[in-house]
Amino acid sequence: VQLQASGGGLVQPGASLRLSCTASGFRLDYYAIGWFRQAPGKEREGVACINSSGGPTYYADSVKDRFTISRDNAENTVHLQMTSLKPEDTAVYYCATDKLIRCAVVAGRLLPMDYWGKGTQVTVSS
Repeated sequence: VQLQASGGGLVQPGASLRLSCTASGFRLDYYAIGWFRQAPGKEREGVACINSSGGPTYYADSVKDRFTISRDNAENTVHLQMTSLKPEDTAVYYCATDKLIRCAVVAGRLLPMDYWGKGTQVTVSS
């Protein structure tokens, strides 16, 4: 299982970015796909997840109403559209899967997954 996150960059506060998660060797729409992020000195945080069916989805409270996760099955890609970016969104973003069909959420938090791709850096700074 190989995953790859891309689309990161340096943007100003209030800007938007769209991250993409692609896969080699399997279909992303077979499984739930999660987006996680890790800022320097902080624990990895699950920010969004989409079930294999395409819904319902999970969002961390910190990104709700600003981030949108979606699937493009024709391109075998999962996107994370990020709007109204804040400096606290600065982190390395990863996509992941545990090869289950539903996102595993416990006590309002997305559980870590087993298969991780290489991350992409998002920096929000003026």
